[in-house]
Amino acid sequence: MRATLMMALVGSLVAAHAQAQSEDALRRYFEGKSVVVKLEMPGTEDGVDVYPGTSQPVNFPRHAKRLKDNGTAIRRGDEVLITKVKVKKDLIEFQLGGGGYGTFADETSSHVETASAPKTDREKNLEKEVPRITDPAAKKKAQEELDGLRRDRQRTDAANRARVAEAQQIKDANIRQRRAESGSRFNLRYRAVVPADAMTPDAVMRALAEYVDFSPVLAAHTDRPGLHGEGEKRPAAGVEGLRKGLLAEEVDAMLGRPESIATRSEGTLQVSLSVYLTRDRRVEATFVEGVLIRFTTSSR
Repeated sequence: MRATLMMALVGSLVAAHAQAQSEDALRRYFEGKSVVVKLEMPGTEDGVDVYPGTSQPVNFPRHAKRLKDNGTAIRRGDEVLITKVKVKKDLIEFQLGGGGYGTFADETSSHVETASAPKTDREKNLEKEVPRITDPAAKKKAQEELDGLRRDRQRTDAANRARVAEAQQIKDANIRQRRAESGSRFNLRYRAVVPADAMTPDAVMRALAEYVDFSPVLAAHTDRPGLHGEGEKRPAAGVEGLRKGLLAEEVDAMLGRPESIATRSEGTLQVSLSVYLTRDRRVEATFVEGVLIRFTTSSR
C-alpha cells in the first residue's frame, strides 16, 4: 500500500512538473505576440469555450448569450495582444487584451444601495396621538401636519431614488466601458485533464485555427528571435513605427517621455494609459503589464 501511494505521489509530481514546463514554453512562445481574431468575443473572463476534437468545438448559442449579456470586447478582424497563457488541470486559458472583465476585484454589479428616509420623532408621535384626539378641529390640524410630514418623507424618498437611478446608470456605463477595454479569452477545455500533446504551441494553434489567425505570431518568431537580439527587426523611429506588442520602454525610446501616465488595476493585471506629444501628433497608448495593446493618434 505504501509503495502504491509513493508511486502515485511521484506520478503526480512528475505530471505537475511537466505541466509547469509546458505552460512556461507556451508563455514564452505566445505572450507579448499578437493575433487576429475571426469571431466576436465577449467582454467577460468566461470568454469563449472551445472543446478541441469534438464535433462542435464551440457552443454558439452559449457564445451568443455571453455576447448579449456582456457586450463585445474584441471584434472580428481585431489584432489583439496575447497577455497570458495559463495551463490548469483540464483547460488552457488563452487570454487576449487583458483576459476579460470579471476577475478578482472587478466590479460586476451596477446595484447601488438606497434606504428609505426615516420617520421623524414628530411623525411617530403624531401617529400615536391622532387616533386619541377627540376634538374635531384639533384632530384635523394634527392629521394635516402628519400628512405633510409623510409627503415630505415621500418627496425625499423620490429624490433619493432618482439619485440612485442616475448613479446606477453611471456605474453600469462604467462597467460596460471597462468590459470593452478588458479583452477576452479562449478556454481550451478537455475531459478530466489536459493531454500532454495538447500543451504545445502547434497544438494550441491547431485547436484555435478556426477562430484565430496566428500569422502575426509566426511572423514575430521569424522576425524577432530575441528582444533586440541578432536578426531582430527593430521598430522604425517615430509614430509610424508603433505597433502592438512593443514594450513601454521601446515606445518611450521612439516618442520620448510621456506627457502623462494614468494607471489602474484590472484584476491582477496592471493597466496604464500614457499620453505622448510629438511635434505634430498626440498619441494615447494603452499598456497591459508594460506591453502595448492599443494606441490612437491625432493631429495637434
